[in-house]
Amino acid sequence: MIILGIESSCDETAAAVVKDGHEVISSVVASQIDVHHIYGGVVPELASRKHMEAIVPVVDQAILKAGIDYNSLDGIAVTQGPGLVGSLLVGFSFAKAFAFARKLPFVGVNHLEGHLHSVFLEPDPPSFPFVALLVSGGHTSVYHVVSYTQHKLLGQTRDDAAGEAYDKVAKMLDLGYPGGQVIDQLAERGDPKKIFFPRAFLDKNSFDFSFSGLKSAVGRYIKENSPMDDACMTHVAAGFQAAVTEVLTHKIIHAAISEKTRHLAIVGGVAANMGLRKEVTRMAAAKGLVVHLPKIKWCGDNAAMIAAAGFHHLVAGERGNLDDDVYSRIPPTKTF
Repeated sequence: MIILGIESSCDETAAAVVKDGHEVISSVVASQIDVHHIYGGVVPELASRKHMEAIVPVVDQAILKAGIDYNSLDGIAVTQGPGLVGSLLVGFSFAKAFAFARKLPFVGVNHLEGHLHSVFLEPDPPSFPFVALLVSGGHTSVYHVVSYTQHKLLGQTRDDAAGEAYDKVAKMLDLGYPGGQVIDQLAERGDPKKIFFPRAFLDKNSFDFSFSGLKSAVGRYIKENSPMDDACMTHVAAGFQAAVTEVLTHKIIHAAISEKTRHLAIVGGVAANMGLRKEVTRMAAAKGLVVHLPKIKWCGDNAAMIAAAGFHHLVAGERGNLDDDVYSRIPPTKTF
């Protein structure tokens, strides 16, 4: 089954063609980083406008790169939420109209479920059940994944997401937006033991997170030690990253042991962080656990993961309706 995936939850317009939920035939992502960089973060109105400009060219390019025509498609999968409503509406409305015009089935996909499916785009995906740490700019959560369409939330952040904390600390250091990659690179040159920042484990036996206190501690240090030279900035980045990765690593390792599974996955935009990838891999090996990491290109927002998740829902007989709407946050009655 060949699925066209469409993603527009935030500031990337993406389309992909995926076969049978795992074989990526084509993937196209149009980034808006240059548009939002000068503002230090995503401007929702600008994001939705750029999606409107990009959606048709991006879909056309994905079909062209796949070497197929539109008649070869068997279904459409599109991000329904959570995300920025204006951005979501562009992709979701396009997908509904496209499916209606071509008499194709479509299904709305939870963006977070899409991230969980990024590991199934790899040649050696985890076997069920496994635990997954989803860590991005808007979400930091731990899931127990029992099938392609069944996932249990074990814990989540109580305030800032890890990626959000990265962006805010980068802004404090005047490093620009997005800040995750810049801090990761700075941390490589710094000494993580030079400056100690608090580890917010909360209850070490729970799977919840809190990064607002860490963010505040970094902010106080920067204020008290300004102006800082380049060397000091690298130590701040290294100390901050060490505090984040230690907590994330502890929680996902603990989840794997608690749920009695040898397999764990790290997904989402922050899964591209090299410091996190190295620390989780090191600690998992010490515990005899197997880590599954998607390629860097599948960590950020993309449509291949949406098509992969949508495939399994379409196979299960699920269908979207033309009066379906997007959602900015996951409704209390909606699970995935």
